[in-house]
Amino acid sequence: MNLPFDLTPAPAGYMAIVLLVAAFVRGYSGFGMPALVMTSAALVMDPLVWVPVVLMAEVLLTLQQAAGIRRHIDWRRALSLAAGALIGVPLGVYVLTNIGLDLARAILSGFVLTMCLLLWTGWTFKRKVGDAGHLGVGLISGIANGAAVGGLPVAVFFAAQAIPAAVFRATIIAYFAMLDISSTAALWAAGLVTSDTLLALAMALPLLMAGIWAGTWQFNRSAPQEFRRFAILLLAGLAGLGLLKSVL
Repeated sequence: MNLPFDLTPAPAGYMAIVLLVAAFVRGYSGFGMPALVMTSAALVMDPLVWVPVVLMAEVLLTLQQAAGIRRHIDWRRALSLAAGALIGVPLGVYVLTNIGLDLARAILSGFVLTMCLLLWTGWTFKRKVGDAGHLGVGLISGIANGAAVGGLPVAVFFAAQAIPAAVFRATIIAYFAMLDISSTAALWAAGLVTSDTLLALAMALPLLMAGIWAGTWQFNRSAPQEFRRFAILLLAGLAGLGLLKSVL
């Protein structure tokens, strides 16, 4: 059987494990899957080919989670973020194809890592963040999503606010579904979606669905304070890995 992206069995097995773990993290936290897949894939192959795979997979996986999250979604936040991302997504594709992935990832990772250090000290926004703030973060997220790391600025933004864990997770999942649809369309128009992309997606979906189920099960058993602590540590870890890879 031919494997996508000219993968041999060993790297393919490695990526299968990566996808399962990344889906578990996404099922639990609502974010992190694209960044985990991209960072891990870079150790064995060109990670850029996984960008459209992961973005399309996230849209499909949201359908799996829809019944459990829909009552917790803060649609005003999600739609404000999506409005900003509509402007940011085309800029993100430009960054991906012209400026360079490493520089963009280094800047974003440095920002997220700094924010995580502040959050760990207990810092949060003292006032409620309005629509303008969500629009701005959505713009940054749309740009970053060209490198499949659009979740990091939104997750750190949510972690800096007093948002219940269920609302945090549900709203970020709903937002990403909207963001990933527009990002996939932009990548398709740029010629970055191929037959190998669709084959990889089809092969990855069973693993991803299993990981999402396991992560959701774990979330339902966790206390809210455990969720916030995990989210900050996950963000810091992803940002640190992204910064290290960009520098090296």
